[in-house]
Amino acid sequence: MSIFHKMLSRELTVGTDVSLTDVLDFYYTYDASTNPPDYQRYRFYVDANKYMFYHETRAGNVWPLREEHITQSGSKELSEAEWLEFFNCIKGGTVKNREEHLESGSSGPWLFLYWKGDHSRCQEFSFATLAARHAFEEFCLKLKKLTKLSKND
Repeated sequence: MSIFHKMLSRELTVGTDVSLTDVLDFYYTYDASTNPPDYQRYRFYVDANKYMFYHETRAGNVWPLREEHITQSGSKELSEAEWLEFFNCIKGGTVKNREEHLESGSSGPWLFLYWKGDHSRCQEFSFATLAARHAFEEFCLKLKKLTKLSKND
């Protein structure tokens, strides 16, 4: 089945239909209205032919937490090996056309993969397994420890 036909069916597989060199940007955002609220964002992206990682934590006593509530953030240039490790975490996952989720009220995580050929609509990502998601989260925690932190207190 061609990529065009798979896009019409609304689901592509990372590693098969979306290659390592296609990936441009990936967002993982968790935003819970718990007491206190909980917010974490991870981003992997390509900037000027460099592989980058960014993380952001927000804290406060209001919900939703906004940009002014960022308490910790940081970024790091990734090696090719680290970029490949990131890709291996998302490999096997699927990307489909974006949908509105107004009724869900879920805290996420909200996952979006931007890639060459997404045509600004085929970007909603799902991990292949829960174990793959956990491996991704562990990898992000490892990278977070290696980043130069900015604190906004």
